[in-house]
Amino acid sequence: MAADLGELLVPYMPTIRVPRTGDRVFKSECAFSYDSPESEGGLYVCMNTFLGFGREHVERHYRKTGQSVYMHLKRHIKEVSRFLYLELNRDFNGEDYEYEDEAKLVIFPDHYEIPLPNIEELPALVTIACDAVLNAASAYKKQDPESWEEEIQVSRHARSLRQLDNGVKIPPSGWKCQKCEMRENLWLNLTDGAVLCGKWFFDGSGGNGHALEHYRETNFPLAVKLDTINPDGADVYSFEEEEAVLDPHISEHLSHFGIDMLQLQQPNGHHTDNNARQRVSEWEVIQESGMKLKAVYGSGYTGIKNLGNSCYLSTIMQVLFSIPEFQRMYVGNLQRIYDYSPLDPTQDFHQQRGVSPRMFKGLVSKGHPEFSSNRQQDAHEFLLHIINLVERNSAGSENPSDVFRFLVEERVQCCQTRRVRYTQRVDYLIQLPAPIECATNREELLAYEAKRKDAEENMRAPPEPVRARIPFTACLQAFTEPENVPDFWSSALQAKSAGVKTSRFASFPEYLILQIKKFTFGVDWVPKKLDLAIDVPDFLDLNRLRATGLQVGEEELPDLTPPIVLPEDTRAPEIDEVAVMQLAEMGFPLEACRKAVYYTGNMGPEMAFNWIIAHMEEPDFAEPLTLPSMIDPGPSSSNSPMGATSLDNSPPEESIAILTSMGFPRSHTIQALKATNNNLERALDWIFTHPEEEESDALSDMADTEPNDNAFSNANSHSDSTLSPDRDASGYELFAFISHMGASTMSGHYVCHIKKEGRWVIYNDHKVCLSERPPKDLGYIYFYHRLSSS
Repeated sequence: MAADLGELLVPYMPTIRVPRTGDRVFKSECAFSYDSPESEGGLYVCMNTFLGFGREHVERHYRKTGQSVYMHLKRHIKEVSRFLYLELNRDFNGEDYEYEDEAKLVIFPDHYEIPLPNIEELPALVTIACDAVLNAASAYKKQDPESWEEEIQVSRHARSLRQLDNGVKIPPSGWKCQKCEMRENLWLNLTDGAVLCGKWFFDGSGGNGHALEHYRETNFPLAVKLDTINPDGADVYSFEEEEAVLDPHISEHLSHFGIDMLQLQQPNGHHTDNNARQRVSEWEVIQESGMKLKAVYGSGYTGIKNLGNSCYLSTIMQVLFSIPEFQRMYVGNLQRIYDYSPLDPTQDFHQQRGVSPRMFKGLVSKGHPEFSSNRQQDAHEFLLHIINLVERNSAGSENPSDVFRFLVEERVQCCQTRRVRYTQRVDYLIQLPAPIECATNREELLAYEAKRKDAEENMRAPPEPVRARIPFTACLQAFTEPENVPDFWSSALQAKSAGVKTSRFASFPEYLILQIKKFTFGVDWVPKKLDLAIDVPDFLDLNRLRATGLQVGEEELPDLTPPIVLPEDTRAPEIDEVAVMQLAEMGFPLEACRKAVYYTGNMGPEMAFNWIIAHMEEPDFAEPLTLPSMIDPGPSSSNSPMGATSLDNSPPEESIAILTSMGFPRSHTIQALKATNNNLERALDWIFTHPEEEESDALSDMADTEPNDNAFSNANSHSDSTLSPDRDASGYELFAFISHMGASTMSGHYVCHIKKEGRWVIYNDHKVCLSERPPKDLGYIYFYHRLSSS
């Protein structure tokens, strides 16, 4: 038999490889689908590329590559626990159940099977290769300490963890290390309840390592980070296993020390009983807890497993794929995507829509400092990130994110001369303020605040929290209010002046996204969420927000830019990097922190923090610091008084040269630079999302000399023409919303509600059910579909 197997495999020996250092073995999921070893057909791992394929896709890979030898992996639930698994798997994903694995080699096209292990009968090379594949770490085992790509496993100590009956109870606040008085980066040992500081963990938190010392003295293996405990779980570390782990019994283990997970919401270690009670209500309402929700299944009703703080990704993708344009691009086009995918489909953006979210997240978060981490993120920021990726990967084809694009008309007026300037810019969503002062239950809020302060001063239990109720019309009114323009330079006065800006819709998108600005900062600089409810309407008419353009009687500001003043010292500015890092650790973009410290004269992080709060809504907030002395002033106009320069200057020649060296036409690069205020990175994105069309030489010449503001307007108008021709309809209907539970975007949980086939459906990670009471008033991001104008 050994000779028969050896002879059978001889023709395929050159195609069988042993995984080398750096090879990723995809033995947990199919490169094209959700198939895994637990699936009915199991998973086939190519013994040459180590890519995994489900039963439906392995034949395609064989026909495309000629690779014949695959390892077939099949995982079975042990019969003794199958009934229990089927009963409870919807809530617990089966982490606690026992499996038995089956592996065999399969040779295509005849499907000849060789059971493994078969060490004595297989050639030595094949035996070594099979053993290496079976023992290889998952393709997503963490390589980089800052990467999210870790397949976090259940700790071997979780089920049988010993907990001492020593009477230790952990208070809800006032924690400190038992050995050094530290009050940050604290870890609770789950065996004896010791609270000690850390130092070793991947998040870079400081400390003196007393938690690790305690383990070495006691061998008590598991600890939980105190400021991560929330109703959804907590960060658990295993000293013995030397890695982050899952503890399916975390709720039970914490209750041993008097900690009720549902009652404990601790944003960044700053906890109050009042905050906990406030958030519990939010968790229950948004998830529709206590109601008997009917589960639904099938196309369009498939849940997405939480990979650990990945609910922000799941909710965004569920909403996007309820939109026909995204379905048509990435679902209706699947056959073509499969047929034309590269040999390694795990790196192909276009086919990643139908695969496991782990592989998908690995692709879309690659290189991003936040989304590549395993921390919770802001769904709003991830949505913009996805839109950007879709645009980048849609050059020359349909861009489904065009359905969100619209033009904003910005009108700036000089308060002294009353002259105006109109410009246009592209945007994808509207951020609505939430004016607390407009709450309809203001008297109740004031009474609650008085009771809360009194309880705090007299050390009594806080009163029942009161949620602010704000009319949607007040949010819309706050959005339309004129805003002051800081450091406004009036080209009419040739000097700084007071200016005000208003924004209106120059065009309306097919799908309108509204984000409620619920998040702010406390006096301790800790991000916090406003507890409020807004009566968001099912139908919305934005006609009164329609742009008007230059009105009769208005006089435009001259097309002049401020004179560039070169300081005597043109060296790079000195910046207090310590203050920069203090701000960056709070979650602000690094470049924004550098600008904040520079523009506040290195006066410390507090002054810089105030600058950040005042400028964080500006479009160039996170762009690199650029000083006048570092800018090429370009040719000045002899007709411009006081050294002012005309707006018809071309972009810096070196920027044009960089883009043209990439093969882009000069006229197109100039247009891109003008449309993005000479920002190279944004200009490159603009080029990819605005493929050059055939234009006459006259139009090309005009693009080289057109003023900056007009070029931006015309460029955007040109791109806008590729969208739906019906740009006048301003009526919308609500079809989805994403809700956040928790006190900060860096913690908590996201779920979404989507209206399908006339009924609301709640998507809560892998659970999909018909909604009984959709909490529209507690949403964070709302999605509207434009109604037909007919």
